[in-house]
Parts: sequence; C-alpha cells; structure tokens
Amino acid sequence: MKKLGQGAITTGAGTLVYTVPTAIRTEVKDIIIANSTAGALTCTLHFVPTGGSPAASNMVLPAKNIAANDIFQWQGIQVLNAGDFIQGIGSSAGITVNITGDEYRSGS
Repeated sequence: MKKLGQGAITTGAGTLVYTVPTAIRTEVKDIIIANSTAGALTCTLHFVPTGGSPAASNMVLPAKNIAANDIFQWQGIQVLNAGDFIQGIGSSAGITVNITGDEYRSGS
C-alpha cells in the first residue's frame, strides 16, 4: 500500500485530497480522519468521477461527526479510475485526513 493523500481539510468547496493519475486504477483501502480541536467537527468525503464535481451522488462519507481530539477510521475497498478524485469538506479548521491504498496500471 502507499499513501495516496494527506493533509488538512478546509471548509466551503473543500480540499482536493487525491487525483488518480493517467492510465492508473486506484483501490482506496484505508481512510483516517482526525479532529485536533476541543469540539466536535464533521467531515464529508466525495469520490468524484473524472469531469464531475462533489455532489450527493458521489458522496461516500456524509458529514461524519468526529468527536473532539478523536479519529474516525474506514477500511474496505473502493475503486477509482484515471482522472477520478477525492474531495474532502470540513465543518471548520482542525480536520486532517490520511488515505492509503494501491495504484495499478489500467488493465492490470
């Protein structure tokens, strides 16, 4: 596995966390979201198809409540194709995300 994306998640339109490179298929396997503040915050994640934008139809984590100074971890397998991307939106500053998985050449 490799680190696909890591960083702070912003409010509003959010933060681009990861984009699948050309001729690559990605399997997202693990997501850890941390809240480093003294109050609960929410984080929404979208797995957006190439050419699209974050919407209810591509939301994979709808406004997940992360308690103060706590984490949320998701494990499984979600496949993204070349040009697809992950967008995160936080309710306030203090949310960070780490995403790991595997990248494969398309057709492998």
